[in-house]
Amino acid sequence: MFYSILAPVMQMKQYRRIRDLREDRDLTQAQVGAAVNLPQRTYAYYESGQRMIPPQVLCALADLYQVSVDYLLERTDRREVNR
Repeated sequence: MFYSILAPVMQMKQYRRIRDLREDRDLTQAQVGAAVNLPQRTYAYYESGQRMIPPQVLCALADLYQVSVDYLLERTDRREVNR
């Protein structure tokens, strides 16, 4: 019973916004990976949702694209960072 309740929460999802932001800037996965100190393959796993993105990588991507982490996680449609 416990597993069935959490199953939808535990499923990994594709991180569409990090792919869209990367493509909007005409960057390759290797270029973004290098910018946030990751191998291309690791970044590709994050982008496709095959691995969860660790908080420090989410923060690095948000800084790179100058958007909020909430925007990357699709918790908001507002791109700007509140500082």
